[in-house]
Amino acid sequence: MSSLADGISSLTPRQRTLAALVLALSNFMVVLDLTIANVSVPHIAGNLGITPDQGTWIITSYAVAEAICVPLTGWLSQRFGTVRVFTFSMVGFGIFSLLCGLSMSLGMIVACRIGQGICGGPIMPMSQTLLVRIFPPDQRARVMGLWAMTTLIGPAAGPIIGGYISDNWSWHWIFFINLPIAALCVFAAMVLLRPAENEPRKLPIDYVGLGLLIFWIGCLQVMLDLGRDRDWFGDPLIVTLAVLAAIGFCVFLIWELTEEHPVVDLKVFRHIGFTSGVVSLALCFGAYFAGIVIIPQWLQMSMGYTATSAGFVTAFTASTAILTAPIAARVMNKVDARILVSGAIVWLGMATFWRAGWTSTADFWTLAMPQIVQGFAMPFFMIPLTTLTLGSVLPEETASAAGMQSFLRTIAVAITTSVVLTGWSDGQRTSRSEMVSALPPDAAAPLTGSGFSPEQSRQMLSDLVDQQATVISMDYVFFVASLCLFAAAALIWLGPRPTGKVDTSSAH
Repeated sequence: MSSLADGISSLTPRQRTLAALVLALSNFMVVLDLTIANVSVPHIAGNLGITPDQGTWIITSYAVAEAICVPLTGWLSQRFGTVRVFTFSMVGFGIFSLLCGLSMSLGMIVACRIGQGICGGPIMPMSQTLLVRIFPPDQRARVMGLWAMTTLIGPAAGPIIGGYISDNWSWHWIFFINLPIAALCVFAAMVLLRPAENEPRKLPIDYVGLGLLIFWIGCLQVMLDLGRDRDWFGDPLIVTLAVLAAIGFCVFLIWELTEEHPVVDLKVFRHIGFTSGVVSLALCFGAYFAGIVIIPQWLQMSMGYTATSAGFVTAFTASTAILTAPIAARVMNKVDARILVSGAIVWLGMATFWRAGWTSTADFWTLAMPQIVQGFAMPFFMIPLTTLTLGSVLPEETASAAGMQSFLRTIAVAITTSVVLTGWSDGQRTSRSEMVSALPPDAAAPLTGSGFSPEQSRQMLSDLVDQQATVISMDYVFFVASLCLFAAAALIWLGPRPTGKVDTSSAH
């Protein structure tokens, strides 16, 4: 321990600053990759000859792999050393980014995105841990602010960068751009961060728990991704996957509650403040990510937007969040965190409900305004909620609680992507069927009378019905998402008000 302290003290202020920039950049890259592919899904799907629904596997595979790897971060850090794990994760992330860009089939790109997620999972918490380690306590707030800004800027920059690259270069480059960043971070980590390395020590690992975790989450995610194409429970494979996921989950719960060194510490859920907080967090991130997934696809496939323009619409939320982040941090210690979080979630719910009134004639700023308004509430939701959840557990449980919080947030993104796209697709079919049944037999007559052939008239009418069915179904998804947000705002009040100062250094 003393050798670690001596090594850290040997770092000069300039080395610390450069290390902070590198760690923030590495976090930015990982967060960026969670959203950069969203606006590029139609391009990737068209290039690989797959449907847009299948293209969303590119999003969910990354999120699921990252979520599974997050609980292992603490064990990996102590077993092999924080700097060493961070460096190898960056190397792996760069290699799998290269392979993603070279992919020529759905199977290859999904497999490589899983590799990206596995390697990217430890990078975010490791970068935060190293920042806390190399800076003295009086400087940590400032550098963690820099780190948090990259977490907010990443989702904003992802759709814009991904859209621009897809429109002007090729979708392959949304992955290739990671290579120079990864190389820079690996080089800087080897040069600057060696003094911050901790001494590795052998620790037991819950291999059974880890295997069960991968098994039930894998079954659940494959079931959600395949279900919309296979008539759900009318298909024997979907029924089998559902049963296996349920059994795996139950066995996982029993094992983790009785294991001496569990891979996921479920005992933190005995604190009602933590449980209500993380459930609200999962609901909010799911509802928030519903827009990030649906809006770019709708704008490109139905509204004629380019990937770049769709990226700008999506990115406005994180852009305005950056403006209010300093205010949220300043008032957090002066106002009950439950008031801030609940009010922010209600604000998000109202912005989501606003989107439920979108039509196919909406212009750019009509679509952008709910995104802009929503962004102002994001820091008042994210920052105080960390204090609320971690303040509800014992000090020695903070690391486990932070890991569980990150795990649920990430897995909520993956599951929500599948559920939302399923609801959207089913809603389109239902709305189209209802509209077609309501059309009079001579609905195409005005078009035929204007000089169009009968075939052209029927096609134009069909396209119009499809466009309206798509937006009606999307509005319904946003309506349900707003209800989830309002429910999450009420859940917050089940927990007690946090007392005392909360150590959020292990939150990620």
